[in-house]
Amino acid sequence: MSNNPRTFYYGSGSPYAWKVWLALEFKQLPYEFKLLSFDKGDTQAPEFRALNPRGKVPVLVDEGHVLWESGAIVEYLEDRYPERPLLARDPADRALARRIALEADGYFATSTRPLAMMIFGREKATPESLAAAREGVVAELRRFSGYLGDREFFVGGLGLADFAFYPHYRLLQRFGSRLDGLAIDDALPANLRAWQDRLSALPYHDRTIPPHWKA
Repeated sequence: MSNNPRTFYYGSGSPYAWKVWLALEFKQLPYEFKLLSFDKGDTQAPEFRALNPRGKVPVLVDEGHVLWESGAIVEYLEDRYPERPLLARDPADRALARRIALEADGYFATSTRPLAMMIFGREKATPESLAAAREGVVAELRRFSGYLGDREFFVGGLGLADFAFYPHYRLLQRFGSRLDGLAIDDALPANLRAWQDRLSALPYHDRTIPPHWKA
């Protein structure tokens, strides 16, 4: 049995779980990694449902405290382990970072959902449906490009807003590579491309890439 006081339950490809993984690495917090398989139904197993009755990842068990919902987890980590902060000290900047994170998990994620439905065969990809989906995600890309502007990161230094948006942004790129005719790479704003390069250069970035993406 592990003596690690912290266990991180993760599902490969979940942008919400990826956000928590980046936060753990950024804060340099050791953890025991538990990779769950969606295909095998691991998130619906009784032992996992005992931790999170909703049967969803991520889940973090920290010193006996069982936490789920990615936003709540990163806020807990920020409060419990403030030495490497995800949020700025200024209240307005903290609110801005939280707002961008909520928009990433809400509006941006919603804009990519039609693409996921096509990839997983729940909706048919037609020229018309692809065009509509592309219009939705391009509008969100432009919005987040405007939030970033000419800064290196969304709010001051690297932090919550970046880690919330990055997994959804990368998932969009993966969808684009799997749907012929979407041509999403052509729509990526230059400042977001440069921002992605900065995040991909982080020393812990490569070990947080969803494991099945490396297969």
